[in-house]
Amino acid sequence: MKPLPMKPVLSIKSGDDLFISNQMLQELMREVLAKGAVFQFRATGWSMTPFIKDGDAITIAPLSKERLSPGKVVAYIQPATGALVVHRVIGRQGASFLIQGDNTFSRADELVCPQDILGCLIRIERQGRRVRLGLGPERYIIASLSRNGLLLTAMRRLWALKRFFLNIPG
Repeated sequence: MKPLPMKPVLSIKSGDDLFISNQMLQELMREVLAKGAVFQFRATGWSMTPFIKDGDAITIAPLSKERLSPGKVVAYIQPATGALVVHRVIGRQGASFLIQGDNTFSRADELVCPQDILGCLIRIERQGRRVRLGLGPERYIIASLSRNGLLLTAMRRLWALKRFFLNIPG
C-alpha cells in the first residue's frame, strides 16, 4: 500500500495560542487565502471595539467576486507601516478604499489600494460564542456613522440608554 503524502499541520495544545510575528502571520494568511481557504486568528488591540474585541477569534475569507462595499470589515496591509490590520471599509476614493477602525473619533485612517486588501472578515467568536453585530445589514449604518465621525458618540448614547433602562450604575 502506497503511503499518503504528508500535509503540513500546525498543531498546538488545547487552550494555548501560537504567537508568530506580524510578517509571518501575513505570509501565512496570504498562502491560505490564495488556496481559497479561510484563515482564523485572534484579534489583538482595541481599534474595532465594540464589534471586535482584543482576543476575539476572527475568520478571514478570500475576497470573492462581489465588490467591496462600505461596511465590510477587511484584513489589509497598512501602507505606511506594512502591518496587518483589520478595519472597516467606510468609502471609496477612485480605485482605493477609505478604511477606518470603529473605535476612533478621527476621520478615515487611510486610503488603501485593492492589492493591499487580503480578505474579508466573515466570522467573529468571543469566548466560544458567535458575534454577529457589525457584520449584517447594520454595517452600512456603522460605516456611515464612522465616516462622519459620529460612531463613538452614537455608541456612548446607546450605552447610556442601556444603563438607564437596565438600572446599571455608570
